[in-house]
Amino acid sequence: MSEQNTTAPGTAPEPAPEVAAAPEAPAASAPGASPAAAPAPASAAAPAPDVWAAPPAPPRPRDRRKLFAALRWTAAVAVFAVVGTGVAYGIAQPERTDIPGLSTQGDGRWTFPVLSKPALPAGAPLAQGPDNKDQTHYAALTGLLLPAPEGSKPEAALKPDKDGVVSPDAFLEEYAPDARAKLKESLEWDGLRQIVGRGWTMPDGTSTRVYLLRFHASDFADLFKGCDANARLNNVSALELDEAWNKAKNTQSSSGLALDFPGAAVFDNSDISIYQEAKPVLGDEQTKVGCLQGGDILAVVLQTRKGEVAAVPFHQTVILQSQLLS
Repeated sequence: MSEQNTTAPGTAPEPAPEVAAAPEAPAASAPGASPAAAPAPASAAAPAPDVWAAPPAPPRPRDRRKLFAALRWTAAVAVFAVVGTGVAYGIAQPERTDIPGLSTQGDGRWTFPVLSKPALPAGAPLAQGPDNKDQTHYAALTGLLLPAPEGSKPEAALKPDKDGVVSPDAFLEEYAPDARAKLKESLEWDGLRQIVGRGWTMPDGTSTRVYLLRFHASDFADLFKGCDANARLNNVSALELDEAWNKAKNTQSSSGLALDFPGAAVFDNSDISIYQEAKPVLGDEQTKVGCLQGGDILAVVLQTRKGEVAAVPFHQTVILQSQLLS
């Protein structure tokens, strides 16, 4: 036996690790361990890596992280979808305080179509342009007329022709019979060019008539006496200033009664005066009158309602019409 363990001269001794591997035997002979589980020498043919290889656990945490990340993204997308739907739902509802011409729930405002000014003839200046000192409007007059709000019906008492044109006699029917002759003469001598009108009735019975009178120049529009505190309207005993309007205009109030509208505080482009029928009113309807001048155009806004004309929709109508003339 000793001769078998003797190494021949010039032959390198066997590596020490194979001899030092003996201490690992106790671990292999631990209770319950199978003798076959002992590690084999490196030169053995047994597939030790297959025996000791652990299941692919390391990838699992990465897979779980990916799964959790995907779940988080899915949840985030769902939250954004819900929020986006809520925003869209909020915009679609009547609570639209920042959108010009649209209604706000609770204050009585009407819902008007989106306002847009008509196209100008080629080369024509804007009414408020620096090269148009007289503020002459060159756009089609019917295009400057305020459209009817949603839910309204055409006013039966106002019947313009297919182009929206109203004759002077039809317009003067808004005035007392004994005042019409003088007003008609004034229109003929004061450079009236055209009248257009539009009227509507709301479900609550409010009747609105809007007239635009185009004159040859702004100085002629100033001369018409049919839209002031002394105007003699049908079934109206007397007119007085609308104090709620004047107070809101002077104090820039945001109470919701007058000037709480987008762009409502800008009145540089037209002169606005608002009157209401003084009490006691004649009959069971109250009348309010809005007079707006923008250059060569005078707008007359009349609104009547059984009992009392609501301030908010009337002021809204006047403001939006003034924006179209600005």
